[in-house]
Amino acid sequence: MAFENSPFRTGAPTAGYVGTQVDVDQGLRSFMLGVYNNMVVGLAISGLVALGLNMAAVATSQADMVARVGSVPLTQFGAFLYGGPMKWVLMLAPLAFILVFSFRMDRMSPASARLAFFAFAAVMGASMSTLLLVFTGASVVRVFFITAATFGGLSLYGYTTKRSLSGMGSFLIMGLIGLIIASLVNIFLASSALQFAISVVGVLIFAGLTAYDTQKLKEMYLYSGFDGEGAAKLAVNGALTLYLDFINMFQMLLSLLGDRR
Repeated sequence: MAFENSPFRTGAPTAGYVGTQVDVDQGLRSFMLGVYNNMVVGLAISGLVALGLNMAAVATSQADMVARVGSVPLTQFGAFLYGGPMKWVLMLAPLAFILVFSFRMDRMSPASARLAFFAFAAVMGASMSTLLLVFTGASVVRVFFITAATFGGLSLYGYTTKRSLSGMGSFLIMGLIGLIIASLVNIFLASSALQFAISVVGVLIFAGLTAYDTQKLKEMYLYSGFDGEGAAKLAVNGALTLYLDFINMFQMLLSLLGDRR
C-alpha cells in the first residue's frame, strides 16, 4: 500500500542496467525471497503476541476471573487490557505506528527498518488478540490457513502474470477508500448487513491488492535500479505492504467465516 502511486510500469529494464538475464533473475528471486521471509516473520510475531496476550488475559479458573467480555472470563490483566482505556490504545496503536513508520522509512537503515517492521507486527498482534475473544480458536486457525492459501495463489499470480495490473490498481485504491469510509460510518450505525457487505467487498479488494502489490514490487525492483541498501529497504517496505494485505484479508474472511463464541 506504500507504493500505490509508484510510476513504474511493465516495460524493459532501464538502459543503464548492466548484467545478464541470469543475474536479473537471481537478483529478483533473492529480493522476493527477502520480502516473503520478512513478511512471514512479521506474521509469526503477530500470532505469538496475540496468543500470548490471550493466554494471559483469559481466566482458566473461577478464582482468577475478575470480569467478563461476553462469555469469556478475564483475569485482572485481561480486564485491564480489554475492559478500560487500554482497549483504545490497542485499537489505535497500529495506525499511529504505521504512520510514523511511513514517514521515517526513508531515513532508516535496512536493519532499523526491519526492526521497526517487526515492532509494528508485535503491536498489530496485540491489537488482533481481541479477535480471540470474539471467535473460537479453531475457526481462527481454519480461516488463517484459508487466507494463507488464497494469498499464496494471488501473490503467485501477480508475480508470474504478463498482464499489467496497473489499471486495476487505481480501481482498487478507490474501493479501499470507500471501504474505509463505510467502516467508519458503521461504527455508529452498527449495521450487521452493512458489516457483511464491507467484509465481502473487503475480501475482493485485498485479494486484488495482493496480486497488484506483488507485481508492483517485482517491477520496482527490476526497473528502478535499486541495489544494495535501497533493495534491502524496499524488501522491508514490500513485506509491510503484503503483510497488511494478508492481515486485512484475514480479518475480512474471519468476519465472514469465523465461528463466534
